[in-house]
Amino acid sequence: MIPLYDTLRSRRFPLVNWLLIGANVLVFLYEIRLSSGQLRGLIETRAVIPAHLVGNPPSQWITLFSAMFLHGGWFHILSNMWVLFIFGDNVEERMGKMGYLVFYLLCGAAAGILQAYILPTSSLPMIGASGAIAGVLGAYLILFPRARVASIVPIFFIFTLVELPAVIFLAFWFILQLFSGLMALEGAVGGGVAWWAHIGGFLFGILTVSLFARRRVYRTW
Repeated sequence: MIPLYDTLRSRRFPLVNWLLIGANVLVFLYEIRLSSGQLRGLIETRAVIPAHLVGNPPSQWITLFSAMFLHGGWFHILSNMWVLFIFGDNVEERMGKMGYLVFYLLCGAAAGILQAYILPTSSLPMIGASGAIAGVLGAYLILFPRARVASIVPIFFIFTLVELPAVIFLAFWFILQLFSGLMALEGAVGGGVAWWAHIGGFLFGILTVSLFARRRVYRTW
């Protein structure tokens, strides 16, 4: 399912969400200007490498934050930023600017930690904002379960536009991540996707959203 938009419209401009999108895009534009050797060096020093986290100085753990602003290609950056654009504005409105920023960064860090815990000896670099965005999706599930998400769904090779409740769309997404993560552990799914980072970010978002979300304030006239 490819999400196109949700039915909720935020009443405040999502400044932090746009700044996060802008920061990711700027870093990616910087990446594509590097030579292959320079890019390789950037990834080796700024990506999360699980085998480098365990037993190394705390300075290595800064990669849990730097890695979430690196991307591996145009599809990677565009798909991540599109999902963040759709779901991030409403979550920011409920959390406030600073709360949302802290929440987003912690979700990204939690995603990297779970991936490293599941595959502690892996030397494959992990980059991308999808772990942090998964946390945003987890928060959205708790805060707006009855919102509707317009999505393109392939049905017998015909692409159909449908509106699904957010709880169904996001539950299906999480089950897909969990199934893929378990299959990857068995070697049935090829590498290239940090499924457990997605799972870790999503679960962290669900478990901590209540610490960041502010209560709605209703005005009387």
